[in-house]
Amino acid sequence: MSHWIIAPIILPALLAPFIVLAARYHIGIQRVFSVAGVLALIAIAGALAWQVSDGSVIYYRLSDWAAPFGIVVVGDRLSTMMVLLTSLLALFVLLYAIGSGWDDRGRHFHALFQFQLMGILGAFLTGDLFNLFVFFEVLLIASYGLMIHAGGNARLRAGVQYVLFNLIGSTLFLFALGSLYAETGTLNMADLAQRVTEIPAEETVGIRVAAVLLLLVFAIKAALVPLHFWLPSSYAEAPAPVAALFAIMTKVGAYAIIRVYTMIFPPDLEVTSGLHDLWLLPAALVSLAIGMVGVLAAKKMDRLVAYSIVGSMGMVMVAISLFSPEGIAAALYYIVHSTLAGAVLFLISDLVRTGRGNVDLTSQPPMMGTYLTAAMFFAGAIAMAGLPPLSGFLGKLLVLDASFDSTLVVWVWAVVLTSSLISIMGFARAGSVVFWKAHSLPTMEEPVEVASRPSMLAYAATGGLFALLTLHTVFAGQVHGYTTTMAKQLFAPDAYMSVVLETPGKLSKPKTEEEK
Repeated sequence: MSHWIIAPIILPALLAPFIVLAARYHIGIQRVFSVAGVLALIAIAGALAWQVSDGSVIYYRLSDWAAPFGIVVVGDRLSTMMVLLTSLLALFVLLYAIGSGWDDRGRHFHALFQFQLMGILGAFLTGDLFNLFVFFEVLLIASYGLMIHAGGNARLRAGVQYVLFNLIGSTLFLFALGSLYAETGTLNMADLAQRVTEIPAEETVGIRVAAVLLLLVFAIKAALVPLHFWLPSSYAEAPAPVAALFAIMTKVGAYAIIRVYTMIFPPDLEVTSGLHDLWLLPAALVSLAIGMVGVLAAKKMDRLVAYSIVGSMGMVMVAISLFSPEGIAAALYYIVHSTLAGAVLFLISDLVRTGRGNVDLTSQPPMMGTYLTAAMFFAGAIAMAGLPPLSGFLGKLLVLDASFDSTLVVWVWAVVLTSSLISIMGFARAGSVVFWKAHSLPTMEEPVEVASRPSMLAYAATGGLFALLTLHTVFAGQVHGYTTTMAKQLFAPDAYMSVVLETPGKLSKPKTEEEK
């Protein structure tokens, strides 16, 4: 049993109340402890990812209660990669919040930030569906506080809409958990994977209902059409560093779909046959199309970026809905790319707001820091639109290559290529209006904030995310090789299940041919 695997959950859970109780009136102390905590998270996440890189599965049993009776935290290649990605993203988002002063515009930003990390990292590491629900609620509560940070009527309205949609998802989640527990008597994912296969075919109605409900819940979290309505307004109105951190939150839904529908309800399971390709793939294609059309039609830069998140999640779900090792590997590669690219664009949108006082896509006088901000927007647009040489282009090629075995391959290629063209047009229009045609007077009817030059720390934090995107491109071969082995492990979950249920106290590695 590895005690370090629970550290990514415990560390922010301890830091948050400490910041509230001991440093609530000292923003400097809050910043020091918050950054130090995230740096510690990166170190722990990197060590955990290295430990499981050989295919091992590590776990921690709370109070030493054996699964499926107790709570278990499990780490494999997928979960540790998502924890590491979240920790790296959190560092640069936090630095941007400090450099731009967003963390000092309202109360309890750093405490809520830590609680948000606790919820996200717990969702990635839990081995139990009920505790997945619990961590969903933790991140929902914290994200609502972060979303309305610094106040404002528009932000409050968007926050209420965000909470209502996610509460609907939480209710459906509880119904699904009740159905699963009534049918199987367990909510441990490894135990569920075994028990679902043992249920007679004539008694699987409850299991089918639960599988559909879970897919709806995770589709809401992933902002999949037609359950995406909450995202554009919520993300556009949220403070920029918060929206950048939220780039990983839609990936929690994608992660849950990958985990549950490769382990508990795999594609070859007769009980849920047809659920993946008959509904999920068409919805993903529509999401991709709607997201990129929204990019073209947006009138504000923050809303443009929010719609690009919807489109990128559509691309991720297209790859996931193929439910093949190649498709999942492509999806995991693209998840890393889209998280970093989305976060970068949200931060750039705030740089524009700082430099010109608003994010309207209208011709206005040149902003402060025009050249550096314009260069960053150009690179971010290339990344999100999927143009070479950045990782978005490689990710789309992987998705297209993985779709050859699908019956909807023609639709996949048509929608992906067409939506890419539309996104290029949308980003080009926004860039030309904001940076090239900066010559006429402001046209806003309402007063705007006083423009100022963005701080160097804000630029440095945004540049740090660009550095990660560049590394993701340069080491694309190694990353895709790792996601390929990760996908194979997901479709052969024996090692995961044996660690959680059969061999407590030991690490499990996949058996070699000689050992078999």
